[in-house]
Formats: sequence, structure tokens, C-alpha cells
Amino acid sequence: MSLYNLEKIFEPTSIAVVGASDRPGSIGRSLLENLKAGGFAGRVYPINPKKNEILGQKAYPNLSAVGEPIDLAVIVIAIKFAPMVVEECARLGIGGVIIISGGGKEAGEEGERIEVEILAKAREGGVRIVGPNCVGIVSSPAKMNASFAHIMPRPGSLAFVSQSGATCTAVLDYAHTQKIGFSHFVSIGSMLDADFGDVIDYLGNDPNTSAILLYVESVTNHRKFMSAARAVSRIKPIVLLKVGRSQAGAKAAMSHTGSLAGADDVYDEAFKRAGLVRVDTVEDLFDCAELMAKQPRPKGPGLAIVSNAGGPGVMAADYLALNGIEPAEIRPETMKKLDEFLPPMWSRSNPLDILGDASPETFRKTAEICAEAEEFDALLIMTTPQAQFPSTEKALELCKAMKKARFPVFTSWVGGEEVLESREIFRKNGIPTYETPERAVRAFLYMYSYDQNLKALREVPPKLSKKLLFDWEWADAIIRKTLSENRQLLTETESKNLLESYGIPVTPTRKAGTAKEASIQAEQMGYPVVLKLDSLDITHKTDAGGVKLDLRNSKEVAAAFDEIMKNAKRYDPDARVSGVTVQPMVSKKGVEIILGAKQDPDFGPVILFGMGGVAAEVMKDRAIGLPPLNRLLAKRIIDRTKVSRLLKGYRDYGTNMELLEEVLVRLSQLLIDFPEIYELDVNPMLAFKEGSLGLDARVIVKPALKPSPMHLTISPYPNQYETHSTTDAGLKLFLRPVKPEDSPAMERLFQAFSPRSIFWRFGKRLDSMPPELLARYTQIDYDRELAVVALDETHDENFIYGAGRVIGHPDSTEVEIGLSVGDPWQGKGVGTAILEKLVEVARDRGFKTAYGEVHEDNKAMLKALEKYSCTFEPLEKGNMRVTLSLE
Repeated sequence: MSLYNLEKIFEPTSIAVVGASDRPGSIGRSLLENLKAGGFAGRVYPINPKKNEILGQKAYPNLSAVGEPIDLAVIVIAIKFAPMVVEECARLGIGGVIIISGGGKEAGEEGERIEVEILAKAREGGVRIVGPNCVGIVSSPAKMNASFAHIMPRPGSLAFVSQSGATCTAVLDYAHTQKIGFSHFVSIGSMLDADFGDVIDYLGNDPNTSAILLYVESVTNHRKFMSAARAVSRIKPIVLLKVGRSQAGAKAAMSHTGSLAGADDVYDEAFKRAGLVRVDTVEDLFDCAELMAKQPRPKGPGLAIVSNAGGPGVMAADYLALNGIEPAEIRPETMKKLDEFLPPMWSRSNPLDILGDASPETFRKTAEICAEAEEFDALLIMTTPQAQFPSTEKALELCKAMKKARFPVFTSWVGGEEVLESREIFRKNGIPTYETPERAVRAFLYMYSYDQNLKALREVPPKLSKKLLFDWEWADAIIRKTLSENRQLLTETESKNLLESYGIPVTPTRKAGTAKEASIQAEQMGYPVVLKLDSLDITHKTDAGGVKLDLRNSKEVAAAFDEIMKNAKRYDPDARVSGVTVQPMVSKKGVEIILGAKQDPDFGPVILFGMGGVAAEVMKDRAIGLPPLNRLLAKRIIDRTKVSRLLKGYRDYGTNMELLEEVLVRLSQLLIDFPEIYELDVNPMLAFKEGSLGLDARVIVKPALKPSPMHLTISPYPNQYETHSTTDAGLKLFLRPVKPEDSPAMERLFQAFSPRSIFWRFGKRLDSMPPELLARYTQIDYDRELAVVALDETHDENFIYGAGRVIGHPDSTEVEIGLSVGDPWQGKGVGTAILEKLVEVARDRGFKTAYGEVHEDNKAMLKALEKYSCTFEPLEKGNMRVTLSLE
């Protein structure tokens, strides 16, 4: 993650245009004119070796000739000259570059070589690059239009970032007509250096930006993207339109999972996990942008639909219902207020049909009552043309009344030419308006989904009722042995042993090379048994006639063995066949499910859960998720399937849901620990009332391209920072990184703070920890920051003595450290132990110095700092800034 020098691109004080021109129609001329028209207050230096003056400004032959500090260079000359210019930027200390020029990797091998050279020169000198092959950047706070776009967007709080230059100009044109303003308008181009993750990070920290819109064709650094998106979406909505499919779309032939989890499904799940709102079309992106730019976000699904015609109201309600939401019911007190002035024949329900002759005053009164009603979270007002009252009168009346509404208000004036003026009135007054009821409702649903995403991100996962244990050495030995034999496919026995090593329940499996061996194994195991083909080449045994069920004596076993061998020969004469496996016949009544995993080339391991058995690929009732998982995330995956209704209990079906969630968490840990696992199927897994049991398993392994945990897009729990210690006062501590499940214990710790301790830690007085603050302290991205809790080792993990955290700027060698200890345990060495752990983490992550604030009366903390090389700088109200050397 790097924000380094991005401020030189988005907030420059001086700009050089390399390739500036006065030739009409040239990009070099458009850039100069746009910079002037946009009102950029800094110095602009045209660079052109053939001109002394361009458009009334002095021109320079090269960057070196300027002789003044330059923050940003915009390159519009042929890309083959760009490496030389970037090298000059590095030498002169120019921190930011926008490369407008095309002809890079999209043009072939030569263009790709040029891009490699550009990037090497940039990294040598710390130069940040947006582009190449882009339209440029517009920054409203800097009054900078460093692009060749035809329109300077209005100032506003939306930021738009696009890979497509054509989409940029289209959105700009639309926004101009709809009077939508932007804080930043970014054509990111080929993302040679700065990518979506970098820009999301920058805009997330920008006070002028309230929401971010993305047009995405491809994501480059997926882990960086997910980290930035997960962090920023908690504080600002990110709405995304993703087009195209990645290489992950290729189906894997050897696995049910490979064919059930497609590329776009994985992207969709990743975006949900990051809290993003994904829209389906450019039209949706526009509609969503308009609502976000002009109105507050809805806090719930309660939409009031007001219309003077039944048809549009029903259309809006139907579309709402199609997306799983019913129109909010009108409360009696609201009904009473409406009955006082509406005609007797009004609908008396939501949608509120106030009849065709409704006057502008009737619309206004209805809207005002709905805006005050507690049961509503948003208001959609619709009308169709009528002879008595021009639609413009209704629009003007509503604009006056709805200026200070507490929730989003939007309209759909249905019609053609007669309603055009009304729509313009709404746009001028900041009220979004849509041509059809469905578009209006869809925009509302997207905004409501952001609120749901935010709640999901902050939800506290329940703890498992037991500590999970794993046999890493056993699993590692199985995988190493397979790879050392130049194999990819594990046998069924090996696959089940791998699963069993991580506590995933499977049926016992024994190998038999002859009919006699199969009979002996069956006798020892106990009848009835199942025989399955044991082959490294035939992966789908049922298709090959390689499974025989419910065998009850040695004669049946021998006959089944012979038939399986014949079927295998017929199915694939060249297949390697070792014999069969013998397994107990499971007679318990249960639900067949599939548990699977696959390596996605973009997002790493993906977990699949759904309806299993031979119909898995036909029914396609499945959901996917990304590791790491906890119980809450596992539950959400299960809940997204239809088979979950059976699993939760229906007639004689049902299972222990906590145990099933635990199975997914165990599989998640297996995938975290072993990036070699390429595909995995447990199908069927039988779920019954007491738990679940994997009846068949297939695992494919390949040499890992990245070590664990770098193969994941979401950083897992860093167990390397777990330690045990005893303080001088005799307290036995377990120090470890914080987990989302620690939220209740953190609340209890807060109750152990005195008002003075709260003020020292948070810099203000708090009576309780708000949910958003609690989520911020417990649900962290381990790539970005690390929080450590000190637990009472003699009790359980629900008892926390104190906590601390390290937060480092991605481009700095300095890290912020803060910690707090509950008042009953202050002065007993807990703070010292936490500080030592935080310093260890900071050093491990490469930081050189640490800083924090401490009050002069906090004697315990000042004593803990004595062992370090520190400097103290007085601040206000008795506080001191402490700087601690980590070297």
C-alpha cells in the first residue's frame, strides 16, 4: 500500500505539461486550456523544445530548464520518450507524473517493454505515476483540470475513478446535465503504478470526498485492493461497476467445485466481503451517483411510495418486492394525519395512491407527513401528467417542502416532453429524478445495500464453543509426499487423511488391491460397506460405474470388486487403477451437501458450500466465500443456499449448525496454511442431526506460487505474535492479536476504565464504546495495523486486562503506538508487557521510530518507557508526545 507522493498528483502547487502545444485540436493545447479554465492557482510550465511561447505563456525546452520546483509533470508526447522524461523527473525531485500517452502494453511487446522501463526509472527516484493511456485527472479542491476532457466537472463530494477513458467522458457529460459535482475525476488508465487500491486509500483520507464511484475492467494487486476497500468502505460508500471476466473464468475439468465457482461469482463475493456496492450497468452507476451526490443515505428499507396514479405505484412496489423488500406499513398515527385531508377513496396503504386529481398542495402535505413518519426511511414521489395541475407546479411545491428532509427524497415524473421542465427543476434543487419507477427503486436499493454492508462489516461473530486443534505436520507430510512423486491428484485415502488432519469429519477408508483383500477389509470394518474405485486418473467415480453401495457379505463384495474393475477398463482403458477403497455404508438419514475449494488466479483460495450429491452441478445451489472465515462468515455462506432451510430443521432433517460452521472454519484454516491446495471436493458430505460426515473426497495439489499467507487476498490472523508471559506482580498473561470475537470482552474492559483512563486513551469523555468504535478496535485488517490484547491466562479468553495497537502510515518509517490497561490492573506490569509486544511488532514490520501521547500523571506508563530511548515533547493539558527509537 502506498500513498507516497500521491498528493503531488492530486494537490500539486505547480505543473509542467510535457508536450504542450498551441496547435488546434492537440491534446497538449487542450491540457493547457483546461488548466487555465479550471482556475488552477499554481504555476504551469509548458514544455516544448520547439517553442518559446505557447498560448501567451513562456515555454521551456525541457524540465531542467524551468529552474523552479515542480510537483506534477503531465506527459502527452509519444510514449517511447516517456522513460527519458520520467528519469528527468526523478533527477529533479518531481514526485508525480500523469502519462496521457497510449501505446503501452495494450499495443504489444514493444509497448510492454517501454512500460517496464518507465516503472524502473520511476521507482529509482520515488516518482508516482497515473496512467499511461488515460484522459487525466480533475481535482476540484485544487481547481485542477489536468486532463483533455471536454468539460470541467462541477465541484462536489463524489469521486469517480475509471479505467476507461471513454466511460470517463460519458460520465462527465451525464454529470454535467444532471448537475452532479465531483471532488475528483480520475482516469486511471493502464495502472502501471498507482492502481485502484492506491487511489481508494487516498480518497478515503480526503475530507472533500464523501463517496467513491469505480468503473473497473480489471484489478491488479488484489490484496491491496481488498485491504483498501475494506478499510474505506466502513467510512465512505464505494459503488462499483465491474465489467469483463478474468482468466479465472476457465472451468476446471477435474472438480465439481471448479465448475460451480465461476470468475464473476468470485469477484462478486470479494466485493461483498469488502463492503462495496456493485451495480450492474452504467445506467445504474449514474442513478446511484445522482442519489449519493444529492441525498443522505437511507438507514433502513422503509420506502414510502407516493403517487397520483395506481399503475406507477404498483410498478415501484412490485420491483421492491422482487428484491425481497415489502413497502413499509403505514402506522395508525400517520394514517390519521393523512385521512384528515386526502379524499376518502385514497389507497390507505403503501403505495400511497392519492388519486389522479391530487393538487400540488396535496402532494406537498402528503410528502411532509411521510417525511416526519418514523416508519419510513426514504420517500419516492411519482406523478403522471394531468390536465388540472401542470407537473411543474407540483415539482416547485415539493422542492420547497423537501429541502430539509431527514432521509433521501427522490422522484419519478413519468412521461415525455410535458415533464422535462419538472425534471430540470428537481435537478436544480438537488432532488434526484428518474424516468421510470423501477430505476428510482433500483437506485434506492443500491444505497440501502450499502447500509446493510456496513452493518455486516460491524457485526460481532460468535465464538466457537471449543478451541480448534490442527495437525499441521500430518497434513504437510501428505502434500509433500504427493508433490515429491510428481502427482497432483491425491488418492481418496490421502484426501480424507488430509481433511481429518484438520478435524473435518470423514468416513474411514481402507485400500484393497484384490477382491480377497476387499472382503477381508469389509469383514474387519463390519457390514454393510461401500466399494469405490481407487484410481489416480478417473476422478469422477460414479460416472465410471466405480461405486457400489450397501454390500452386506463377502460374496457381494467380491462381485462388486470385479464389476468395478470391468467398468473402469471400459470407461478408460489406459487409466491407472490400484483397486478399490472399502468404507462403511452410512445409513443415517441426512442432507447431502458439497464442501469445496479452488484456487482462483486473482483472489486465491475460494470456499464453496451448497447442495451436494450427483445433482450438485445440475441444481447449482451453492454459495462461495473467501478465507479467513469465522463462525459469522461461515454462517452467511450457508445461509445463502436453499439447502440451508433443510439443514436448519425441516421435518426429519436438520443438523447442528455450529458444528457445520466449524467445519467451514476448519477448511478455511487448511487453505490458509497450505497454498498448495489447488482444488478440493468433499461430495457428498452428509449432514445429520449430530453433525456431518464426508463420504467422498478429492484433492488436487500443485506447487505453491506464493508462500502462506501471501496467497490470500485478505490477511489472516497472525498467530506468530502470540506469546505467554508473567509480570513482576505475578499475573500470567496470554498476549495475542485482537480478534473480532473479542468485542464483548473489550466492552467489559472499557467498563473497568476510570473516567481519567478513558480520557487519557481516547482524548475525550465516553460513557460507553459506540458500536462503530468497538468494530474499529476489534475488526481490523492485519496488513494495515495490529492490535494486541493481554488476556488472563488463568481464566478464559473472555477476560482482557488491557489492549494496545500499532498503526503505521504505509509510506512512513514512523508508527503510532497506543495502549490502555483496566484500572484494577494498572501498575502490575500489564502495560509493560503490552508495550514490549507492540514494539516487537513495530520492529518486525520495519518501522524505525514509534510515537504516542502520554499524560504527565500517567506514572505507570512513564515507568514502562524508562527502558527505551525516548524523547518527550510537551503538548497541551499535561500531555506529552513521546518518540521512541526502535533501532
